[in-house]
Amino acid sequence: MSLSGLLVQLLNGLASASSLFLVSVGLSLIFGVTRTINFAHGSFYMLGLYAAYSLVGVLGDSIGFWPALLLAPLLTAALGALVEMLLLRRIYQAPELFQLLATFALVLVIKDGVLWFWGPEELFGPRAPGLEGAVDILGRQFPVYDLLLIAAGPVVLGLLTLLLTRTRWGTLVRAATQDREMVGALGVNQAWLFTAVFALGTLLAGLGGALQLPREPAHLDMDLLTIGAAFVVVVVGGMGSIPGAFVAALLIAELKAICIWLGLVEIGGVEISFSKLTLVVEFVVMAVVLVWRPWGLMGRPQATARALGEAEAPLRRAGPRGQAAGWAGLALLAALPLLAGAGSYALVLLTDILIMALFAASLHAILGPGGMHSFGHAAYFGLGAYAAALLVRSSGLSMEAALLLAPLAAAGGALLFGWFCVRLSGVYLTMLTLAFAQITWAICFQWDALTGGSNGLTGVWPSDWASQGAAYYWLTLALVAAGVFALWRMLFAPLGLALRAARDSALRAEAIGIDVRRVQWAGFVIAGLFAGLAGALFVFSKGSISPDSLSVTKSVDALVMVLLGGVQALAGPLVGAGVFTWLHDTIARETDYWRALLGAVMLALVLLFPQGLAGFAQQLQSAWQRRRARA
Repeated sequence: MSLSGLLVQLLNGLASASSLFLVSVGLSLIFGVTRTINFAHGSFYMLGLYAAYSLVGVLGDSIGFWPALLLAPLLTAALGALVEMLLLRRIYQAPELFQLLATFALVLVIKDGVLWFWGPEELFGPRAPGLEGAVDILGRQFPVYDLLLIAAGPVVLGLLTLLLTRTRWGTLVRAATQDREMVGALGVNQAWLFTAVFALGTLLAGLGGALQLPREPAHLDMDLLTIGAAFVVVVVGGMGSIPGAFVAALLIAELKAICIWLGLVEIGGVEISFSKLTLVVEFVVMAVVLVWRPWGLMGRPQATARALGEAEAPLRRAGPRGQAAGWAGLALLAALPLLAGAGSYALVLLTDILIMALFAASLHAILGPGGMHSFGHAAYFGLGAYAAALLVRSSGLSMEAALLLAPLAAAGGALLFGWFCVRLSGVYLTMLTLAFAQITWAICFQWDALTGGSNGLTGVWPSDWASQGAAYYWLTLALVAAGVFALWRMLFAPLGLALRAARDSALRAEAIGIDVRRVQWAGFVIAGLFAGLAGALFVFSKGSISPDSLSVTKSVDALVMVLLGGVQALAGPLVGAGVFTWLHDTIARETDYWRALLGAVMLALVLLFPQGLAGFAQQLQSAWQRRRARA
């Protein structure tokens, strides 16, 4: 550690902060005006870099490097406007989670589009003409191009400030950020305002990506890596706050730079690798800010929407026919090994579907009836899986004991995280669940001695009796059926009714004596318990576990399952888990571009069945019953 090394790392942090600000400020603008959680924003950043690579390669010699580079963000802006008009404009009135589902489907489509056009290899762009060298700073070399990036952030901040404070359009954008219903009431064409803001946001994301061309290679994982960091900056700075995004980007980038500079430090005889904290430091900052000041460092509390929309449809118990159909389906699943054979691939696929059904049902319990939107439910799935693997490998316990104890470890994690999460609501709660999940993922990813690090844990198999024939399938079926039944009973018990009361009106629930936080905390822990059971079943079915099981992608998969089936239907998560897992398996075996096809199917389902597949079936049944009653 030296002064010159610290200075260079701080300068690297400034360059990274500018890049992070460019992508985050666009996301902040879009969310501030449209209230859309644009999961595809990282994809536009990735497209900006890939487009810059091609445009510089094709047009660089004729029109020059910089004009070709700056065409890339214009193309991303045009694509962003097209996406907003053709897709997002149709679902602005849908719940926020359906918008998330649509933008996540868009991530899948764009990723495979990039894979098809540019291929799977990393692409390295040329150096920026005239900025190839380095300058000497206290005996250390610092790239000249990074000095340009350091200047880019403040320049864009200044231009955006002028645009938003000195123009009529900017005044409308600021007004919509604070109260978009009032802006619409004053006669402003909200549709075109939203399109313009979305195009500007994607232009900034594309600019951030294009400016990385001389600095880093383009690769297919950039979208999700970028969107995670951008979410953190937007939340820490304050939703819709441009100066807040700049300050948050500086704070997070410089903290990472300091961690890299510190490296391995011995404190009290204990060696601490600060460089490993770079994977988690931003999520720690986000968690602290959300607990201390939920609306961010420079944000304001969101105004209450005047348009409350339709009331939530109540959950309904299954009637006699529904119960009979459920028992018949369970009997058919139990008899399947006798029909298909114990070694059939159908049993492997159905085991996966059953485990995912329990995982999705545990999320549904807090998502629909509880009204707590979670981006981090995979944390409890992963905690259950890792706990089961460690109990078998390190403690020598049997599979049966691990299946009993592992869910308790997941419930312990939910007990700790839930205590903080239930103090928030809306998007703030969503982001805090994401922060805790990423912290858990980083611990599992880097704690090599305990969790195996990035390699995970292997060699975790069922007991001898469960490895014979279809025994493990039947065990999974029994535990999943019991878990789903317990969750459904909870939803109609006093705890479930109190959860729905707190969701519909926390103020009225408190007024009649319901301890809203305690009720939500209890629901959070129960959901974590059954997610942990699903994780424990998963690790024994696969024989291994890796940090991917705690990733954001796994949490989003659970959300997709619930939304595909229908939030306001008891069978929704089961139907969604079955359809999503089957589609994923079937399409992935048929084509290399399975993500695009899966994304297209998800988009079609969102547009055609906004209530989910099970919800749509319930609507058809209700319509048929009304027609029979009239007849």
